[in-house]
Amino acid sequence: MKFRSLLCAAVLPAFLLGTGAAKAETYNATVVTGHPAVFLWVKMLTEVFVPTVNKELEKTAHKINWTEAYGGTVAKVGGELEAMESGLAQITIGSGLFEPSLLPLQNITYMTPFAVSDVDQVLGVIDRLHDEIPELRATWEKYDMEYLANFGLEDYLLISKFPVTKLEDLKGHKISAPGPAVNWLSGTGAVGVSGNLTTYYTDLQTGVTDGVIVFPTAAAPAKLPEVAKYVTRTHFGAQHAGAIVAKKSWMDTLPPEVQQAIKVGADAYAKAYREGLASRVDDAFKALAASGAVITDLDEGVRTQWAMGLPPIARDWAADLDSKGLPGTKVLGAYMQGLRDAGAKPSRNWDQQ
Repeated sequence: MKFRSLLCAAVLPAFLLGTGAAKAETYNATVVTGHPAVFLWVKMLTEVFVPTVNKELEKTAHKINWTEAYGGTVAKVGGELEAMESGLAQITIGSGLFEPSLLPLQNITYMTPFAVSDVDQVLGVIDRLHDEIPELRATWEKYDMEYLANFGLEDYLLISKFPVTKLEDLKGHKISAPGPAVNWLSGTGAVGVSGNLTTYYTDLQTGVTDGVIVFPTAAAPAKLPEVAKYVTRTHFGAQHAGAIVAKKSWMDTLPPEVQQAIKVGADAYAKAYREGLASRVDDAFKALAASGAVITDLDEGVRTQWAMGLPPIARDWAADLDSKGLPGTKVLGAYMQGLRDAGAKPSRNWDQQ
C-alpha cells in the first residue's frame, strides 16, 4: 500500500508535466494606438487594462510580456488595424471613425448627430447591437479582430476662434472634424476639414482651420483654448468611439485561461472608463475655463435648426451600406429605437427623417 502511494506520488507530477498542465508560458503582446497616453482611452490601457490582465494571470501559470506602443510609435491614427494585420501588434483600440471603409457599421453614432448626450445610453445600445446583429461582430472578424469591449466619448462640442450663437456665424469658416463628423457641418456654410486630435492644436495655431469639433476631456489636455478660446456647447451628442480588439488568430492560440484574463481586462477597462466620466467632464470644463475659454451653450432652437437642416446623412449612409450587402438600415433603425427605448429624445429621428 505504501509502495503504491509512493509510486503514484512519483508518477503524477511526471504525468502532469507531460500533458503541459503545469507548464508555465510567457506570451508577448504589443498594445498599439496612434493617440498618445495623454488621452483617457489610452491612459486607461496602462492604468486598468494591462494591470487587470496581469492580476488575472496570477491565478494561472502564465504571464504576458507587454509592450505598450502609443502616440504613433508603431502606428499612426487610423493605421492601427494595419499594424495588427501585419503582426506588429496583438491588441489595439479599433475605431470606425478613422477606418470608415473597413468598419462602416461601427460609424452609426457619427451618422446620427444631435441624438443623445448620455454616453451610457450610447454604449449600452451599441453593446447590445453587437450581440443582436451578427454583422457587427463579423465586420471586426473579417479583419482578424475579436471584439472585446467598447468605449465612447462624451457630448461633442465646438471650439473656435470666433463666437457662435447662430448658424450664420459659421459661414465661410474652416472647421476641422474627425472622419464622418465632417457631415455635421453640411449646409451650415462652414467648410469641413478632416482632422484629428493629433493635429488640432497646430491647425488652429497656424490658421489651417478656424475651429474644431471635439469633446471636453480631450480639449482640455490638448490645451486648445490657447489657440481658440470660444467653447460652444452645441450638444452634437455622445459617440461610440471604438473598441478594444485583439488579433483573433493570436487570441485563438492562447490557453483558455489567458484568453479569459484578456476579456476580464477589457471588461474592467470599459467599466472604469464609464465610471466617473461625468466628474472627469466637469473637471475638463473647469480646466477649459481656467485656461481662458469663453464657454457658452448653443440655444436649443438653433441646435434644432442645425439638426433639422442637415441632409439625411444617416439614411443615405444606411442605403449605401444596404447596396453593398451590409445591414445599414437595420443597424440605423435598431440604434435609434434603442436610444428611444432608453429614454433619449433625439433632436432628429434619423431613421425616420
